Amino acid sequence: MEFLSLLITPVMLLGAWISGSVLERRHLNNLRLLESGSRGVLAITVEDHPPNWDVEDCELVMGNVVISQDYFKRVAASVKGIFGGNIRVFEPLLVRARREALVRMKGVAHARGYDTIINVRIETSRLANSRRDGKGTAGVEILAFGTAISLRDSTV
Repeated sequence: MEFLSLLITPVMLLGAWISGSVLERRHLNNLRLLESGSRGVLAITVEDHPPNWDVEDCELVMGNVVISQDYFKRVAASVKGIFGGNIRVFEPLLVRARREALVRMKGVAHARGYDTIINVRIETSRLANSRRDGKGTAGVEILAFGTAISLRDSTV
């Protein structure tokens, strides 16, 4: 019985690592497909359009996503947090979330008939605490926003 209780924790961590890796790979594959479909919308960080562009219409567009880290990586981050330093296990989470927020913003712009987004900005916020003591992050929200513009046909 004692051996079984010692075996449960490593088996659960291994299962969490495997399922988290599979879900992360699936999300990355889906992102590649979504990104290939949103290549028709230009998203740039310049604050104003070039002077030769004749803007017909503009509108604020946003895309946001909330993503949580898998249990194995959350445990690894907690261990790293004890000793300090760069917590690399969270970096892929943030990269995936930023990419998806941008794709969603581009999708909104495309659905409304825009093909360019200027002044693109990205905000990150912690969504919730994962523990009752207020420490740890259960997930993050990434918000991408910018000004979608449409040009008159005579420009560019």
